Amino acid sequence: MIIRPHLHWFRMLLAWRGSVLPQLLPRLSLIFCIAIVALAAHDHLLPVNLNLNTTAPFSLIGIALAVFLGFRNNASYDRWWEARKLWGQLLNESRSLTRQALTLPGRELPKEELAEFLALLSALPHALRHQLRKTDPREDLAAHLPAALFERVNAARYKPATLMLCLGEWVQRQARAGALDSFGVLAFDRNLNGLSDVIGGCERIASTPLPFAYSVMIHRTVYFFCASLPFGLVDSIGVFTPVFAVFVAYTFMAHEAIASQLEEPFGTDDNDLALSTMSAVIEDAMRDLRGEPALAMPQPREESYQLD
Repeated sequence: MIIRPHLHWFRMLLAWRGSVLPQLLPRLSLIFCIAIVALAAHDHLLPVNLNLNTTAPFSLIGIALAVFLGFRNNASYDRWWEARKLWGQLLNESRSLTRQALTLPGRELPKEELAEFLALLSALPHALRHQLRKTDPREDLAAHLPAALFERVNAARYKPATLMLCLGEWVQRQARAGALDSFGVLAFDRNLNGLSDVIGGCERIASTPLPFAYSVMIHRTVYFFCASLPFGLVDSIGVFTPVFAVFVAYTFMAHEAIASQLEEPFGTDDNDLALSTMSAVIEDAMRDLRGEPALAMPQPREESYQLD
């Protein structure tokens, strides 16, 4: 994820990292070549006259396309923002559970018992991140869990859910041992249910993309419009056709590319959520409540404003 301070208006014009322009350059080059062909055909081969100002199809398609792209961008941003709120809830629930484990038991818990609960809770954001990104979680799980718990969690298909089960079993053991009364159990259960809501919400976003037919329709319309636009512009603006055709194509293609990135907020694109950093922040917040030294945060990749 790209995180940058507010730039001066001129530097914003030249910003490269974090924009979608690098991935659009081949497509914009193709539109430029089509515009050159349209210009050559108009001047030397065929008297093609599709004046954009008087041709209804270009105006109608352009307006409709702008509306559909705006709707898709809003839908994609809603998914991105909901994902961000879910990870914010994960931080809140983790802090609450850490506080409860430190303060609610009626007697002082053995260090190994408390360490087990906090280890399970610390491993949860890492396990969820790997599940959402379909990556191997073994290294992170091994770094946070005792050997027996690691073997159990690593063998499960849905590792965050298994960690939740282990957390629930821990609460059950403390209740049976008399360390937690019914009110304490209820408090733990309420926050554990909140964690379950977070996991389920993230799984819902990851497994339910926007309807494919809708995305294909917009994609085809964008490229048809951008490829045919030079033939409509050439009669009215002549040699400036390639410049304006590429600029209009950039506007429409960039909106589609941004929506495509935001639609899958758990990936590793420049504008996806920085899940690695967020996982470390959650773990560090738990360590702070326990009075432990700060956790070394993941270093930004390549540039100081890019986090993963």
